[in-house]
Amino acid sequence: MKLGDLEFHILSDGHFHQDGGAMFGVIPRPMWMKKAPPDERNRIKLAMNSVLIRTAGQWVLIETGAGEKLSPKLRDIFNIGGEPRLTQSLAGRGLRPADISLVINTHLHFDHCGGNTRLEAGHAVPAFPNARYVVQRGELEWARQPSDRDRASYMPDNFEPIAEAGKWTLLDGDAEILPGIELLVVPGHNRDMQCVRLTGGGQTAFMLVDLVPTTAHLPLHWMMSYDLYPLLTLQNKRKWLAEAARRHWLCLFSHDPNVQAGYLREADGKYELEPVAMD
Repeated sequence: MKLGDLEFHILSDGHFHQDGGAMFGVIPRPMWMKKAPPDERNRIKLAMNSVLIRTAGQWVLIETGAGEKLSPKLRDIFNIGGEPRLTQSLAGRGLRPADISLVINTHLHFDHCGGNTRLEAGHAVPAFPNARYVVQRGELEWARQPSDRDRASYMPDNFEPIAEAGKWTLLDGDAEILPGIELLVVPGHNRDMQCVRLTGGGQTAFMLVDLVPTTAHLPLHWMMSYDLYPLLTLQNKRKWLAEAARRHWLCLFSHDPNVQAGYLREADGKYELEPVAMD
């Protein structure tokens, strides 16, 4: 899809599964299971979507999925699979990892940055050798000293090899990192998660990331129990969904297994989505 001079595509790193109760917090199971049917282990299927962008003569990748380094035990717990995975998705566009010049991590949970690195002779090394990597400084600091509540989401092999290679660009707040690519700190899921606003040609696309991970999470009070600051999630959902609906932004969903993007309409405080097919 083109936004003026900026062109972007949705890529996949396959799918994974998470506990349905954790994904919907206080929402009762009989309600959420109508929108996201669980498997026999009470897990729901989730996508791992990345966004590939061409702008200013560069290839930019936002999010890298879970990658290929997880142990057999974790692969079973999260039921990771599906094709294409991210490297296959890139190859389908005629690209190699070496063609990417910038990798943006919205945050450092394993399902968003696991593909930052790959194993080489048993050691994790940057998977995109010519890229610099961008994240909020506060997120990297938190990832290195997480709380007991979210420790399992942060895996050092996904981010420390980037530091060792001197490839991190650390941000301190909102920034336009390249023409048409704006990173906005939106706390709630954690303290320093970034949403991404893409603009060009008078149009806007907005990556909701884990503020609204799937279309089932569009109702304001449907939130994950993984959110460290749920009242901030609620506040920011109210703000950004209203903005997206009012300004006719294309909303991009990171984890919905069926809908990658769509336009919002607001009626009586509720949001309806008009899905858009992406290439």
